[in-house]
Amino acid sequence: MAIPIITAICPQYWNDYELLDCGDFEKLERFGQLILIRPEPQAVWPKILPESEWTKQHHIRFKGRSATFGEWVKKTKDVPDRWHITYANPNVNIKFRLALTSFKHVGIFPEQAVNWDYISSAIAEFKTPKPKILNLFAYTGGASLIAKAAGADITHVDSIKQVVSWASENQELSGLKDMRWVVEDALKFVQRELKRGNKYNGIILDPPAYGHGPKGEKWKLEDHIQTMMKDVVQLLDPDEHFLILNTYSLGFSPIIVQNLIKGAFPKVKNLAIGELYLAAKSGVNLPLGVFGRFKST
Repeated sequence: MAIPIITAICPQYWNDYELLDCGDFEKLERFGQLILIRPEPQAVWPKILPESEWTKQHHIRFKGRSATFGEWVKKTKDVPDRWHITYANPNVNIKFRLALTSFKHVGIFPEQAVNWDYISSAIAEFKTPKPKILNLFAYTGGASLIAKAAGADITHVDSIKQVVSWASENQELSGLKDMRWVVEDALKFVQRELKRGNKYNGIILDPPAYGHGPKGEKWKLEDHIQTMMKDVVQLLDPDEHFLILNTYSLGFSPIIVQNLIKGAFPKVKNLAIGELYLAAKSGVNLPLGVFGRFKST
């Protein structure tokens, strides 16, 4: 039977985030009280709001010096470099420290909130007390914080020490503790866990299209994702589990993700595949990657 392709929109609980408009390779976003303009390669259509409205509304704009680096230009000197926002659904409440980085990122991917809700509800349904969750390519820890707040035991893996430290700050802000932090190449960590015989009730994979490990290991999604999936599914607890795979590569479709998951885990149940997107206040929708996720029940 064919698996339907679904779309996952940013949920109603994001009071501190809002996509206001997007187009002409940019997006206009509100994070808490600050409104930012950032590059967005997916926004190939024209802006809905006039440029004058973008100029009027924003507090900070990112100016790129290259395809990946740049600087932030503030309207006024009193705009902070760092600030906090909150995410809360009916099950959990977490906080993030945001910051202006030279990579155009601010420390969070708002579209992932739909997966956060999936994680918290899946953990709530588990019979296993304090289920073990593994978050790979975990960045500043949104999924890790959600899982911890929902009552899970978390292992958070990322190859960049600075973002793991950032995630630890978010843990403290959120009033959480005792998360396991691992600065390591994700594929190497998974292969070591296989040798140790460890199992997890939930696994979250959020791999970049390109990346580097702490010892210079090169990651390219197309080259390594098949091996990663084959190894990761062996870490799943056979009785009670969930898995989420997100991909941001422009060449990946939901069908590719479906084939990857089914190829690695032929006995998969309750598989959902689809496209993540944010709905802008102006009426346009912004696609931000594809996902596949499944759970045991």
